[in-house]
Amino acid sequence: MGCGGGPGWAAGCPRGRHAVAGAGLLLASGRPLPALESILASHALIHTAEGELFREALRAASRQCGLPLIAIKERDLFTRAAAGLRLPAKHIERHIAVMGKAIGPPWRQDQKLAAAAAWLALGIR
Repeated sequence: MGCGGGPGWAAGCPRGRHAVAGAGLLLASGRPLPALESILASHALIHTAEGELFREALRAASRQCGLPLIAIKERDLFTRAAAGLRLPAKHIERHIAVMGKAIGPPWRQDQKLAAAAAWLALGIR
C-alpha cells in the first residue's frame, strides 16, 4: 500500500470513485512467535512469521497514510462486528452470504471474513 504523499492516496487507483475510509486487519489467533532460531527450524513457523510480517506491513502503511485501522482476532470478528454494528451476528453472516451470491466466486471463508472486517471498520469510524 503506497501513500503517494498522504490523504487521498487512493484517488488515483482504479475505481477511485469511492473514498478509502478505513481498513480491517484480521490477526492470527495463535501464540506470539518464538525466537528467530526456532522459527527458522520450522517450516510451519516460517509461514506463521510471514503472515505476521505482512500484518505489520499493513499496520505501518495504515499509520503512514493516516488510515484508521481496526485489528481484530479472527475468532472474535463476528462477536465484535455484532457489538460494533449493533446487529445480531447471524444477520451479519446472512448479509455477507447474500453479498457473495451477488459478487460471485470466489466467495470463500477468506472473502467472507474480509467483508465482515471491512464492514466493521466502516461501522466504527
